Amino acid sequence: MAQQRINKVQRRKIIVFFRCVLISFIAWLLIAGSNKYTYTIKAGIEYVNIPEKKAFHPLQSDTVSLNIKMTGWEVMLSKLNPDTANIKVDLSSLSTRSFIVFANQIGYINRQFPIDKQVISVSPDTLYFDFSKQTQRRVPVRVVTALTFKKQYNIIGKTSTSPSYITITGPLEDVANIEYLETDSITGKNIHTDVRTLVNINKRQRPNITIYPTTTEVIIPVGEVTEKIIEVPIKIENARRYMSVRTIPTKVVVTAIVSLKDYSKYSASDFEAVVDMEGWEKNKVKSLPVIMTQIPDYVKIVKVEPQNVDFFVRR
Repeated sequence: MAQQRINKVQRRKIIVFFRCVLISFIAWLLIAGSNKYTYTIKAGIEYVNIPEKKAFHPLQSDTVSLNIKMTGWEVMLSKLNPDTANIKVDLSSLSTRSFIVFANQIGYINRQFPIDKQVISVSPDTLYFDFSKQTQRRVPVRVVTALTFKKQYNIIGKTSTSPSYITITGPLEDVANIEYLETDSITGKNIHTDVRTLVNINKRQRPNITIYPTTTEVIIPVGEVTEKIIEVPIKIENARRYMSVRTIPTKVVVTAIVSLKDYSKYSASDFEAVVDMEGWEKNKVKSLPVIMTQIPDYVKIVKVEPQNVDFFVRR
């Protein structure tokens, strides 16, 4: 059967047809993309302008749904890159009532978004709060770090903070459960000098707690370290019911990492190595493990030799 061939006129008509389809699609895409649509996103809540001398508990989730009017292009981008937004909620009106109506704050919320995105409603529309007696407490600051150090460098002393204590204010039942507050994590690589920085205090997502101050100055002493070898006498515990107990050897060799500037400061009296006679007869052990029960601060034990010792008992 002979195959029909498309002549030039037919080919031209097909090309024109597909061009028209393409132009129509592009036109539709431009129109659809420029039209406004209502799109719903999730948003976290950050409370601002909290009334003084009032402690509160939110009675609902700290996440709400925002109905936003935006163009089709923006809807498409939001779907391709979904993200949880955050909105600030003004609590100044809680001084006279126990609820917040979002309809009264739409203008304030819209100022937190680009001009081409308009929030038209929030769900739920009303936030309710339970008030309780407010109290204050001072708690210590705990520094959180994620530091790596240059070879032969490390922390060589106590980390200091200024201030060392933070005043927290809020409901009695919440404040009573807070033993300390952590800082935001301090990060750094190849550290070889002292770390001095101003860091924020992390509230751990407690919106009903206020803290003062909100930052603290942190100083972390960093210096060169080196190995030091020290012979430490072995102490024997729980040996009172025996006439005498003797270990072989009577000392262990401890290899420790110490600060170079404090190298001569450390001696055997700063360390304690112990063997425990409790239960050796029952367990039928032939040697006792050496346990380091005293190690100076900012000193790292590399190894202890021997790790187990033989012993003689006279009853």
